[in-house]
Amino acid sequence: MQQEEFRALALTFREAVESSHFETADFRVRGKIFATLRQADGRAVLKLSPDEQQLVMATSPGLFEPVKGSWGLKGWTRVVLDRADPETVRHAMGMAWRSVAPRKLVEGR
Repeated sequence: MQQEEFRALALTFREAVESSHFETADFRVRGKIFATLRQADGRAVLKLSPDEQQLVMATSPGLFEPVKGSWGLKGWTRVVLDRADPETVRHAMGMAWRSVAPRKLVEGR
C-alpha cells in the first residue's frame, strides 16, 4: 500500500479531514485524531484500543506492530505499509475512526 492510498482511505470515513501535527499528516473526525502518516518515512499509525491492537496483530501478523514506548501500550499501532493490503487496513482504520467519532456519527444519525 502506498502513502497516497493510505491518505485517500482515511479521507473516505465520514467527516474525516486531514490536518497536521508535529510535521506529520493526521486524520481527524471532529478534532480527534484516528490516524497519522509521516511523509518523510511513510510511517502510518492508527489509534486503536490495546485489545484492538492485539486483535489486528494476531489476525494479520507482520502487518501491524505497536508504536514504541507508552503510546504503543495505549494501543497506537503502526501499519507496515509495504506489506499492507487496502481491505485489511480499511477494517483496522474503521476501528480507529469509530474509537474517536461521536456515537451519533458512527450510528449514522
